[in-house]
Amino acid sequence: MTEDEKNEKLSLLTELIKLARADEEVRDMELQFLSAIAVQLGISEPEFKSLFETYIEFEPPALEFERIIQFQRLLLVMNVDAAPNSDEIDFIKDLGLRMGLNPLATDEVLRVMDDFPNRVVSPDKLISIFKTFHN
Repeated sequence: MTEDEKNEKLSLLTELIKLARADEEVRDMELQFLSAIAVQLGISEPEFKSLFETYIEFEPPALEFERIIQFQRLLLVMNVDAAPNSDEIDFIKDLGLRMGLNPLATDEVLRVMDDFPNRVVSPDKLISIFKTFHN
């Protein structure tokens, strides 16, 4: 993994941690989920733990598909405790904008997630929504 790829992954994890902190508390299930994402991204446990104390500038993924995957991760982190709140939703909307995602698409995803078990929007539906609102 190049240094740029690693920094992008660390910045994405930092944003996920910020989301988990949006309701003032990082629950054990959120921490375990974030840790699993770190492993999936190839980030070591010490590096992951350091992100709770270190600021990393946000670097959105270059490819839109990767930004959509990151948006899906945000949704999963928000819903892992089954108690999303308005601060978390506002955070997701703001980060979606910062990632360059269409705000109409992100709003639609947030609207339909109640139609899915555990509020987890299927990847097919997620991609379909973003295609509908593609610039």
